[in-house]
Amino acid sequence: MTDPRKLQQEIQKKVLARLGPLFTRYKTSPESLESVLKWKSIVLIIGNFSSGKSTLINELFAADIQRTGQSPTDDSFTILTAPAKGEEVREIPGPTLINDARLPFTPLKKHGEQFAAHFQMKLIDSPLLEHLAIIDSPGMLDAVSEKDRGYDYAGVIGDLAHLADLVVMMFDPHKAGTIGEVYDTIRNTLPENAGEDRLAFVLSRIDECDNPSDLVRSYGTLCWNLSQMTGRKDIPRIFMTYSPALTRSSTVMSGWDNERAELKESILAAPKLRINHILQHVDKQAQELRMIAEAMSGFTTLGRRLLAQTVKVSVWLACVLFLFADLILQRLTGFPETTLISSLLNRSAGLVHLLIPCAGVLMVTVGAGLFFSRWQLPRLAKRLAEMPDDLIDTHNEYRRQVWRRIRNRVRTLLAGAGIKDIRATHRKSCEKIDRFLNRDIQNYYRKGS
Repeated sequence: MTDPRKLQQEIQKKVLARLGPLFTRYKTSPESLESVLKWKSIVLIIGNFSSGKSTLINELFAADIQRTGQSPTDDSFTILTAPAKGEEVREIPGPTLINDARLPFTPLKKHGEQFAAHFQMKLIDSPLLEHLAIIDSPGMLDAVSEKDRGYDYAGVIGDLAHLADLVVMMFDPHKAGTIGEVYDTIRNTLPENAGEDRLAFVLSRIDECDNPSDLVRSYGTLCWNLSQMTGRKDIPRIFMTYSPALTRSSTVMSGWDNERAELKESILAAPKLRINHILQHVDKQAQELRMIAEAMSGFTTLGRRLLAQTVKVSVWLACVLFLFADLILQRLTGFPETTLISSLLNRSAGLVHLLIPCAGVLMVTVGAGLFFSRWQLPRLAKRLAEMPDDLIDTHNEYRRQVWRRIRNRVRTLLAGAGIKDIRATHRKSCEKIDRFLNRDIQNYYRKGS
């Protein structure tokens, strides 16, 4: 297997070389993809307040790194990672993080200064964090609006989940999936930003259940709530954990040590998922870019078809005017004295007899060009911008999902489409992306396996 860090750098260079010009051409920002390609593996830990997020982190490193408590103890998103070689152990404030181009957090600028004040990084001297970063998050609350927090909490969770190789969602037996922000996160935020293969659900603090029947009730409640939040009947795996240092019931705890160990292994093994996560994002962005090019290619085809019809009519009209323009003008004004046809019959035709016919042809050509560019093409673009679905064949669910994500971008491109898009070779863009997907991406999957 190729060194993951070197392979990550190689993928980044290849993507920018192959797809960079196409991102510019189709006015698509590569920022989302570029952020994923940077830095190291990330694990995002989220959940309601006092669900054991900070306790789990402290156990991972066998040290009191994060504050813990039964009530909300931390209102910041805290990144925990090891310092680079030669760098000191320290804390880095949010404004520095979101302005550092070397880190993947520059897209978080959009959440404003209030968020930046609740964002930080702690550099910890731990070998476990050399190739890993863990993000501890503020506990989710019930019935909290953006105004109450001062920033878009769900939006921040979505952006961080987009970067993460593993998202750990924690619950406790007392509030097993009943918190308002938890519902919104599972129902709306995570499906848009993290694949199901990157989610781990955890029921923590199970030692606080007085007996096995209490634990069964809490587990059943969580399963029911998850089915309501995900809209699915099948329930994902739920890790059952507790803190040995805080446990109160050895009876309930017997048999759950393996679950704790497995969860820790999953978190610490996140760097192994990094390359696959990157390739999934690259593939997703490339597929979206290809469908945009495919839609614009459809517009080009319809535009050229319309142009061909216009040319056909204008050629016919130009031939008529070439032969009869001077005759029509003579009937209306008495000028010229001799028409092209009469001079040809008299064998006295000269260049002077071609002036009016050629002027007629030129008038038709210019008029047809203006009619097409100022009237026909804008009308076509406007109609397709209103109904862009006509441009794409969405014959399966995957293509329908991709189309829903890029539909508005295509509408924007169509709204500004012009003659240049009729001349453009969008089909070649599709072929270029196909080569990248079928050759380069598959090659990187083999290297990363």
